[in-house]
Amino acid sequence: MTGTQSITLHVNGEAVHAHVEPRLPLVDFLREHLGLTGTHVGCAHGVCGACSLRVDGRVVRGCLMLAVQADGATVETLEGLSERVALADLQDAFHRHNALQCGFCTAGMLLTAAELLEARDSVPARAEIRAHISGNYCRCTGYQAIVDAVAEVAANRIGGQA
Repeated sequence: MTGTQSITLHVNGEAVHAHVEPRLPLVDFLREHLGLTGTHVGCAHGVCGACSLRVDGRVVRGCLMLAVQADGATVETLEGLSERVALADLQDAFHRHNALQCGFCTAGMLLTAAELLEARDSVPARAEIRAHISGNYCRCTGYQAIVDAVAEVAANRIGGQA
């Protein structure tokens, strides 16, 4: 295929082979070519966090990374992490605390919160939670409920109280 580049990556545990335009953002590849629409496109400038996803275990902005840059990488989206139940307690807490309203920022918030809570042996301070999610814009909740949900999950994961 003229003008395209062949890529191979693992998305949510499955090998994916595709031919893509060199300038195609990874988030657009996931949404348009693979039908993984849980990751959203917000600002398209890497500012809002709606396009957050994991590449090789790190949360990145899918609008700033090209699909060709993900060649050989392991990519995890909200759908993949949800299927593995890796986010179940966070999703439940977000629901119970009404930490999601329109849902546009939720995928990015969940992935960012999960990154903060991985392999921790202590509950992060509320200020640390706020700092960690600060790159994810939410226009609906005012963040208080999101911080409450993340703090509760952190405490529950290490056996304490929120």
